[in-house]
Amino acid sequence: MKNLLLFFIVALLLCGCSLFETSNEMEKSAQELVSEGSSAFVDEDYKTAVKAYTDLKDWYPFSKYAILAELKIADAHYHLEEYDEAILAYEEFEKMHPKNEAIPHIIYRTGLCWFNQMGTIDRDHTPAKNSLIQFNRLIDQFPKSEYVQKAKEDIKACMDNLSGHELYVANFYFKTKKYKAALKRYEYLVENYPESKEAQEALNKIPGCRDLANKN
Repeated sequence: MKNLLLFFIVALLLCGCSLFETSNEMEKSAQELVSEGSSAFVDEDYKTAVKAYTDLKDWYPFSKYAILAELKIADAHYHLEEYDEAILAYEEFEKMHPKNEAIPHIIYRTGLCWFNQMGTIDRDHTPAKNSLIQFNRLIDQFPKSEYVQKAKEDIKACMDNLSGHELYVANFYFKTKKYKAALKRYEYLVENYPESKEAQEALNKIPGCRDLANKN
């Protein structure tokens, strides 16, 4: 019984210390946390920025700075190359504030999160496909945005990656004598990436590949 009583006393003391520490931490005003987060951002200390803006969002959810904090948290994750976290934060921001003036920035950065994860043509092409979706969405929804020109340049890189991937897969099927599968890939490449250099190579291979496919 004494041991149980002692346990509860210790637990209450620890809880009291925790509450006291939290109370001290929350003595920082919303303005102070904004200043702390902004200074950390300028210094490229993005982890500190995330901490400051997260505290701001949690402690002062109805502050006029709360939306800024949400945006800066996402941007900080982006700069830290924590792309999964950044994508989630950007998507949540757009969901909660669909009319916010920062939405073009949000869409472009979401695209960049995928774009920066693109690998070589022999790797998973999901990042290229997802970044392409975001860049095209930006151009469609905000054709006058300052990010449109950059998005168009990035789209070309995405298309090059995707067409290269398709040719890589088609050639793999051809080399392994899976001619019907190779033919479908070559035809898909020509149809979907007609302006690419890979499409021209596919056009040159289609006749021979079709002949071999018909023989099997």
